[in-house]
Amino acid sequence: MDKDAFVLLYKALVRSHLEYANTVWSPVEVEKVQKRATKLVHESKHLPYADRLKYLKLPTLKYRLHRGDMIET
Repeated sequence: MDKDAFVLLYKALVRSHLEYANTVWSPVEVEKVQKRATKLVHESKHLPYADRLKYLKLPTLKYRLHRGDMIET
């Protein structure tokens, strides 16, 4: 899967489900899902997780959950 297709599909289909139920799931388990999903992009498969996120221009889910909490407050 190429980078652009992955980011588009991930943001539209996967991340929305992960963020919807963030109060039920622990952030560690949710982050594991993103970590595994980012390995689907062939060009970034060999990179460490933090570098894969930079390559795909995705924030960590922990950051997104914290940001959502701040917006709610």
